[in-house]
Amino acid sequence: MGQILKSLRALADPTRLRILGVLEKGELSVQELQEITTLVQSRISTHLSLLQDAGLVQSRRDGRRVFYRLSTIGDASLSGSLGIALKAARELPESEADDVNRRRIVALRENQARLLFNQVAGRFDRSYGPGRSWQAFGQLLLRLLPAVEVADLGAGEGLLSELLALRCRRVIAVDNSDKIIAFGAAKARQAGLKNLEFRLGDLEDPPIDPASVDIVILSQALHHASHPPQALHSAHRILRPGGQVLILDLRRHAFEEARQLYGDRWLGFAESDLTGWLEQAGFREIEVSVVAREEQPPHFETILAAGSKPLSA
Repeated sequence: MGQILKSLRALADPTRLRILGVLEKGELSVQELQEITTLVQSRISTHLSLLQDAGLVQSRRDGRRVFYRLSTIGDASLSGSLGIALKAARELPESEADDVNRRRIVALRENQARLLFNQVAGRFDRSYGPGRSWQAFGQLLLRLLPAVEVADLGAGEGLLSELLALRCRRVIAVDNSDKIIAFGAAKARQAGLKNLEFRLGDLEDPPIDPASVDIVILSQALHHASHPPQALHSAHRILRPGGQVLILDLRRHAFEEARQLYGDRWLGFAESDLTGWLEQAGFREIEVSVVAREEQPPHFETILAAGSKPLSA
C-alpha cells in the first residue's frame, strides 16, 4: 500500500485524529497520552503504531519511556494531509478537554518534586514497617503547618477542621446543616478549640469576608455543590492575595448508586473540569492529579487539585 493511501486510512479514525491533535503542541509519552485522553494504553499503542507506519508520527526512546511527536519527515502531500487532520481534530468534542489535560500533564512532568512525591507515596504500603503508617505521617506533617487562617468549606462535623485547629491561627468551618454545625461547635468547645468557629452557610456563597483567609479547603465537598464553578469563584473571593485553594474529591466515575447512598450531586469530576473551573475563577499555578485509588470496587479514585490566587490582579 502506498504511503498516501496509508495516511488516508490512518486519518479515517476519529481516535487517531484525536491523538494527532494532542501531539500538535509537543511530544508526549504513551502514559501521558493515556492520562490526557483516558483511553486504554493498549488501544493508544495500537493507534500510534498505525500512525507511525503511515509516516504521521515519529518516536524516540528515553530510558523505559517512548515519546511520540508529529512527523517532520515526508513529502508535501503527506504534510497537507496532516494539516487537514489537525484542523479536523480541533473540531472533535474531546478537543477542549484534551488541551486542558495536556497542559496539566506537561506541568506535572516539569514539576519533578511532585513526581518524586508520587513515586515515594506509591511505595509506602508495599512493605511493612513497625510504627510506620499514614496516620503517623499525617501527625508529623501537621506540625509543619504555619500559623495561617483556613476556611473549610462543606466541613461536615469538622473532623479535618479539628485537626487543622491544632496548628492554625484560625479555622472557619462552613456547612449547610444546622444540626451538624451545632454538633461540630459542641465538640470544639469540649476540646477547648477556641480558634475553631463553625458557621452555617453554603459553600457556593460562604459567610466569610472577602480576602480574609489564607487557605480554602474543599475536602470531598465539591461533588455536593449545585454549581461547583460558583464554589470556586467564592473560594477565590474569600482568599487573600497569594492564598491557596485545595480540593480533594472523587475522579469522575460511573457508580450511580452514590447519588442515593451518599447524596452526591456529581459523580466525581474529570481533571480537565477542575482545571478549567479553577482557571475561570482566576486561580494560577494550578495542579490537578490523582493521589489515591481504592483497591475494592467501585475503585474510587481521589483527585487533589490546587491553585493560587495571584498577588495582584
